[in-house]
Amino acid sequence: MDSSEAQYKRLTETPVKSLIPRLAIPTVISMLITMLYNAADTYFVSKISVAASGATGILLSLMGIVQAFGFMYGQGAGSNISRRLGARDIEAAKRYCSTAYFSALAVGLIILIFGLVFIEPIMLFLGSTQTILPYAISYGRWILIAAPAMTTSFVMNNILRFEGMAKLAMIGLTTGGILNIALDPLLIFVFKLDIAGAGIATAVSQYIGMTILLSMFLLKKPQSRISIKYFSFKPSITKDILAVGVPSFARQGLNSVSTMVLNIEAQPYGDECIAAMSIVAKIGMGIFSTAVGIGQGFQPVCSFNYGAKLYERVRQSIKFLWQFSTVVIAVLSALCFIFAPWLISLFRKDPEVLEIGTTALRILCVALAFLPTVMTGNMTFQSIGKSGRAFFLACSQNGLFFIPLILILPQFLGVLGIQVSQPIGYTVSALIAAPMLFSYLSHLKKKTD
Repeated sequence: MDSSEAQYKRLTETPVKSLIPRLAIPTVISMLITMLYNAADTYFVSKISVAASGATGILLSLMGIVQAFGFMYGQGAGSNISRRLGARDIEAAKRYCSTAYFSALAVGLIILIFGLVFIEPIMLFLGSTQTILPYAISYGRWILIAAPAMTTSFVMNNILRFEGMAKLAMIGLTTGGILNIALDPLLIFVFKLDIAGAGIATAVSQYIGMTILLSMFLLKKPQSRISIKYFSFKPSITKDILAVGVPSFARQGLNSVSTMVLNIEAQPYGDECIAAMSIVAKIGMGIFSTAVGIGQGFQPVCSFNYGAKLYERVRQSIKFLWQFSTVVIAVLSALCFIFAPWLISLFRKDPEVLEIGTTALRILCVALAFLPTVMTGNMTFQSIGKSGRAFFLACSQNGLFFIPLILILPQFLGVLGIQVSQPIGYTVSALIAAPMLFSYLSHLKKKTD
């Protein structure tokens, strides 16, 4: 039996209760390592000053925008590739892969050039104060240099995952992440590069991770390929990629816009408030990344079996994801709620940062228990190509409700309005996603009866 046939049998015959966790574990590790090196930047930079710590929160928005393009092309291509492989159309899978890779590379280069030319106004637009601005520019310059590596790495990582090769996808991201964590203290403190050292560490690690991922395609590990000869100018290929990928762009992009708006709304309350909310965002991102990692273990199972017309397996995988992820996230949220003061103090011990951050984190932890419902709906509809529903849920998860709330509530509640806006947004989104999921599960049941 050749490798493609073995892969087909594994994704269509292995019980979903064992297959999804098996695919999810490497993905969760990848997501957590990515989150960990982002948190490491915040941790080491926070030792410089409160303003420097705030700069990492400002740049979180920029990194999120860059990653949004990578996710858009990666998830868009990955879903199409998985469904084509489920239908045994390998040539089409190669075209989707190469088209997504080179498109993401071009976008990364555009962001790099445009960002370096307009770096100061961009930092101010993202919510930087005058005291934070010098740190944001110094750090942001290197994040922009890393943009092409970020966009293409996310494409390759997602394609490997959608082909059921989560372990290979994990290697590139975790290697870069571990290197980033090691370089941070060396460049910041030993070589006295301050916040620029954190930026350099991120850029170097991103390019090394990209090289490792690219080598897997050049060695022909997956069935899809990265080669200019497979790049397609056909509008239908790009349309398919974007139709499925735009919900990912919306999810990641609106998360960045939300962070930017949060930073702007936090400005009147000082650098301490911006720093506290930046720290909370990083900790919350750990739980969020775990949920997304579990969901990404589910996506190849869902899309591959949908392409193979095995609708009962699709239904089983959706139900398992919803139940399993809810339990895992509820446990993690409870632990973060209990240890909130200690987690905040790992980054900054300033009394005001501790007070604002602890309250914000505990409120967020309560709402994160609803996150798996939104994530299950979003990833289900994206995996099967129902881009309209996936796009709506992606928007609701990170922006549709949060942005109006963060603009309105602080006017009446002050700092508390900033702290409760995102948790309320998560909760409302879950109330909308649940009936959509129940309806689709009923639809799948009718198709299999």
